[in-house]
Amino acid sequence: MPCKRYVEMVVKYTEEGKIEPLAVHWGPGQLFEIDRILDVRPAASLKAGGAGIRYTCRIQGHEKYLWLEENRWFVEAKQDIL
Repeated sequence: MPCKRYVEMVVKYTEEGKIEPLAVHWGPGQLFEIDRILDVRPAASLKAGGAGIRYTCRIQGHEKYLWLEENRWFVEAKQDIL
C-alpha cells in the first residue's frame, strides 16, 4: 500500500509568487531533475492520504505527482516492509 513520503525539493520562486519545482532529492546522492511541469491544481492523494497543490511532472520520461502540503513536499511511495 502506498504511503506518504516527505522529500527535499529544489524549487524556484518567481516574481509573480509562483512556486516551480526543479528537482527532487530522493535520498543521498539521488537528485532527480524535473523535465517539465505538466499541470498544477489543488488535489488529494487518494492512495497515500493528504492533500495540497498537486504538481504533475515529467521526470526522466515518466509522469509523476508531487504535492505541496502547506510548506512540505511529498510523493506517493511504496511502503517499506519491516
